[in-house]
Amino acid sequence: MANPGQGRVDFIGTRWGFPLRVNGRGGIDMSRGASAVEEALFLLLSTPIGERRMRPDFGCGIHDFVFATNDPTTHGLIRHQVLEAIALWEPRVEVVDVRVWPDPDEPARVLVDIDYALRATNERRNLVYPFYVIPGEE
Repeated sequence: MANPGQGRVDFIGTRWGFPLRVNGRGGIDMSRGASAVEEALFLLLSTPIGERRMRPDFGCGIHDFVFATNDPTTHGLIRHQVLEAIALWEPRVEVVDVRVWPDPDEPARVLVDIDYALRATNERRNLVYPFYVIPGEE
C-alpha cells in the first residue's frame, strides 16, 4: 500500500541541498520535504534583489538595511521586506508571523523569526534568520 502522505511530500519537492554539498556516494546532496523549503527560505532571505542576473527580481530587500540603525523602525521595514519576498517567491508556505528584534548578545545582529506552515501538510515550522547591520558610530 502506498504511503498516503507521499503525494504531499512530492508536492513540496526535491532540490539540490543548500549550501551545495556532496553526499556519501560522491553525488550532489539533495534536500526533500520540509528541509527543502527551509533551505529555500534561507536562500531567498540571503539573496539581495538584483544579485541574480537571469532573475533580477528574485531575493529579499532586507539587504538595503545593512547600514540602517538597529531600531524599531528598521525592524518594521525588515519585517515588511521578509513578508513581501516570501509571498512573492515561496508559494509552498503560509506565513503565520514574522518577528524582528535585536540580538541581546550581538548589537550588530538582528534576528528575524519566521513562523510558517507548509501548505501541503499544514505542518507548523519556524526559521530564525540572523541579519547583520553595520553599527553606526555613537
